[in-house]
Amino acid sequence: MRAFRNACGKFATGIVVITTEHEGKVHGMTANGFMSVSLDPNLVLISIDNSKRMHQFLHESKKYAISVLAHHQEKWSRHFAGSPQDDLLVEFVDFHGAKVVPEACAYFETSVVSTHIEGDHTLFVGQVNNFACTEDDPILYFKGSYMKLV
Repeated sequence: MRAFRNACGKFATGIVVITTEHEGKVHGMTANGFMSVSLDPNLVLISIDNSKRMHQFLHESKKYAISVLAHHQEKWSRHFAGSPQDDLLVEFVDFHGAKVVPEACAYFETSVVSTHIEGDHTLFVGQVNNFACTEDDPILYFKGSYMKLV
């Protein structure tokens, strides 16, 4: 499994924080399993480990938001990847009714239109209801390390 993970790590990706609301509370999770699926209609996809709490939350809420992290947001990534950052004040902002990470470089607010169980992950396809982006550069993830565009 480690060798496969290392091979996949050769593909540089952006980092997103996926958020959804469950029982009145916002839950977030760092991921790099995110991609555009269709331009007409606007569809995106996230890949979630079936054993994660987010998996159940998404099945129940049937919606999610994506915050594409900017080059200066490594702390947000680490925090929602399971390494709480003591000096990070987690306050989400509203984006068309969804809660997102402030100062991210792109946002997507979605409604789940289909799910596909594939191995130990589920693919959640989201119809994009609203999106926005800035001119900021994203943070990148490559071979297990955070990188910035030069």
